[in-house]
Amino acid sequence: MDPARGRCHLALGHRPGHPFRAAEREPVIQYALFDLDDTLYPRDAGVLRAIGGRIEEYLVVRMGMAPEEAARLRAEYRSRYGTTLAGLLAHHAVDADDYLAYVHAVPVESLLRPDAALAAALGALPWEPVIFTNSDRAHTERVLNALGVRRHFARIFDIRDMGYRQKPDPLAYRHVLAALGVPGSACLFVDDSLVNLQAGKAWQMTTVWVGPDAAPAEGVDYCIAQAADIASIAARIRVQEGLPQRRARSNAKRDG
Repeated sequence: MDPARGRCHLALGHRPGHPFRAAEREPVIQYALFDLDDTLYPRDAGVLRAIGGRIEEYLVVRMGMAPEEAARLRAEYRSRYGTTLAGLLAHHAVDADDYLAYVHAVPVESLLRPDAALAAALGALPWEPVIFTNSDRAHTERVLNALGVRRHFARIFDIRDMGYRQKPDPLAYRHVLAALGVPGSACLFVDDSLVNLQAGKAWQMTTVWVGPDAAPAEGVDYCIAQAADIASIAARIRVQEGLPQRRARSNAKRDG
């Protein structure tokens, strides 16, 4: 499969017939923002499915709902707000930290394995990889360690860092961009959610839809089957920017 299948038009400012030298160009993109769950690993790994089960269990155990009501409310809040927690915070008195600890108590280490191809792709990126997730930091660390890629992410932006704002809330994107000190156009954004990507496109991010359902759509610049395919997208973008495909960067851990 062509990892860039269904690629939409992407213009980065180079006019045909006007050559330029790499030394005279600054990179358009500086950061690669990666979602975590169902983006860095395949959906069929079952991690997010297990979290979904814990969410409905939370609604039953902590909030006293019937199982049928819990399933209905979860679907409603996901549709209206993007996540169940966002809906709960809007309409119920919930302890967000208790919720996050409860729903993320899933056997990540038994569901995921080290991914050498993903590690190689992240290590080859010419931009700094950054985690931008609606999950909490503890879960994020467990996932990254299970995949064997923790060392590639110097910065992690989790739900607490964003003041419990979550994608696709525009304030979540604003927080990350402000913390990085760049405009949206300086970011590549990789996510398995079309809604989240379209919200990123509103900030002028270059968007990459990853997963088995990825296909040409409004707000999507590139489509890939798995996160490890990001290397081929990076090469194409660097060529369009008129820059070398590799640029030295540090892999030192530095959380932001």
